Amino acid sequence: MTAASTLAVPDAVVVTRTDPVLDVVVPVFNEQADLERCVRRLHGYLSAWLPYPFRITVADNASTDTTLAIAHRLAGQLAGVQVLHLDAKGRGRALRAAWATSPAPVLAYLDVDLSTDLAGLLPLIAPLISGHSDLAIGSRLARGARVVRGPKRQILSRGYNLLLRAGLAARFTDAQCGFKAIRADIAAHLLPLIRDDGWFFDTELLILAQRAGLRIHEVPVDWIDDPDSRVDIPATITTDLRGIARLATTLTTGQLPIATLRARIGRHPLQPARPGLARQIARFTTIGLASTATYLRLLGGWVFRQVGR
Repeated sequence: MTAASTLAVPDAVVVTRTDPVLDVVVPVFNEQADLERCVRRLHGYLSAWLPYPFRITVADNASTDTTLAIAHRLAGQLAGVQVLHLDAKGRGRALRAAWATSPAPVLAYLDVDLSTDLAGLLPLIAPLISGHSDLAIGSRLARGARVVRGPKRQILSRGYNLLLRAGLAARFTDAQCGFKAIRADIAAHLLPLIRDDGWFFDTELLILAQRAGLRIHEVPVDWIDDPDSRVDIPATITTDLRGIARLATTLTTGQLPIATLRARIGRHPLQPARPGLARQIARFTTIGLASTATYLRLLGGWVFRQVGR
């Protein structure tokens, strides 16, 4: 790579060869066992298949083991790898910090366990580089996806996404797959409006994008469940349900400036509200939250017992 050469990317994005077109963030917390394997495999894949300059950002969320030391060693050995250290936990916090400061026009992230096959990465970012789409998500629930995981995780995933459809009118199929990408110019508009710093960050990002009229591209992925996953499922469920209730309230009460957001990113303005529309929205939200309570009552106890074994 030379500083003098330039690379024209579709959608009028021009960068120098020293600037990355893609920045892949890997959020980590106490991942000393998996980090080196993940970063080396990802670096090898991008080096072999991506025709643009790239960067891998290891975002360390206050690890207490040797994760940070491993990350710095990899950054010293592999070109294009950098380390971002944060003093607090939270996937959303890591993504917000890494994406907000990245020079790349296309931003992505993936989970360190590499449960999602890397073969889905180029289809994920291609519509963003071309300008066709604004966000892209890997989906374990879209037609064509191939997934290996246990029944309790399957029930949780499908149940959660059904709740998003009922409570927030979500039109995407998989909110929580750790395999997403976004254009940097779009991220700059959405990140300041997202309140969650944890796992609900993904859902909040997608709901805001949908309401803003952005194009969300879905890629069916091959995904194998990590039996050693560190996700605290009961705590995550509780946090997500609180997030759904909060987001539904802010949307129905007009606390989020959706119309202003649509105008800033060049989308058509929302249609004038019809008489009684606010009442319909409130009723729809109530139904969604009621379905959430029913879901917890019917399945929550069983799932909690299974996870606790």
